[in-house]
Parts: sequence; C-alpha cells; structure tokens
Amino acid sequence: MKRLLLLAIAPALAALVVAGCGGGGSSSTQQSNTQSKAAAPSGAAATVSLRKLNVGNALVDSQGRTLYLFEADKGPMSTCNGACASLWPPDMTSGKPKAGPGVDAAKLGTTKRSDGTLEVTYNGHPLYRYAPDTKAGEDAGQGLNQFGAKWYVLAASGSKIDSD
Repeated sequence: MKRLLLLAIAPALAALVVAGCGGGGSSSTQQSNTQSKAAAPSGAAATVSLRKLNVGNALVDSQGRTLYLFEADKGPMSTCNGACASLWPPDMTSGKPKAGPGVDAAKLGTTKRSDGTLEVTYNGHPLYRYAPDTKAGEDAGQGLNQFGAKWYVLAASGSKIDSD
C-alpha cells in the first residue's frame, strides 16, 4: 500500500522539486540578465547623431536607433531601472560620448547609473532607446506614458519634440 501511494505521488513530487529549483530562480536570473544586457556598455564610446524621423530631426545612436528622454528624470540622474530599463534600455557608453553630424558636442555628457555604468546624457537628459523600435529611424515610443511619465524624442537643441 505504501509502495502504491509512493508511486502515485512520485511524479507530483518530482514536478515540485523541479519547479522549486528552477522556477523562481530563472525569472530573476532572466530579469537580471536582461538588465545587464540593457546596461552593458558596448566597449566603445557612444556616438549621438541627428536623423530625420516622422516627428522631425531627432537624436539617434550610432546604429540609427531613436533616443528618448524620460520626463520622470529630474536632472541628469536616471530613474529608469529594472523593468523600465528592460523596455527602455539606457544609451550606455564606455567613455566620453562623441557628437555625430548635427549634434552639439558641448551638450553631450554622461551620468553614473545606480549599477556604476555610464549612461549618455544630452542637454542634461539621460538618453534611452525603446526596445520595440527594432530598426533605425523608428520612433514608436514617442509620447508614450509608461513607468509614471512620458517619453519623447529629442531635437538637436536638447529639448523634447512634443507632437501631442
């Protein structure tokens, strides 16, 4: 009888052990890996350029991906971390960022993130990409209200382009 009971519950116990060992840890590991990828500098200094987008001429990274400011950021300190930084990866650099065509080098800078990495700033705004913008020139994040504030592309002046 004990043997029959043990055979009946063994698959359920095995499932619980597997779920206990891998279930909770994998999501936090996956989240941690996502954050690390979002925050990892590429090994070279970032370049910021100007590109014609749907909303006008706006800042883009070295691969032509649109850069955004987050209105919740007050000053150069980033407030976008965790899930926010997974959806809105910060524009990271390993050194002094470079100004591409149409960009004022004097407005480029960096800010140290909570994990110690350097994020590019422009006119005092930390810069981010929008993960669903998968191709150069896309600006699907423009005007979105996520993580407590709105997101906007930036003009060469360093001000948001507000198309609302």
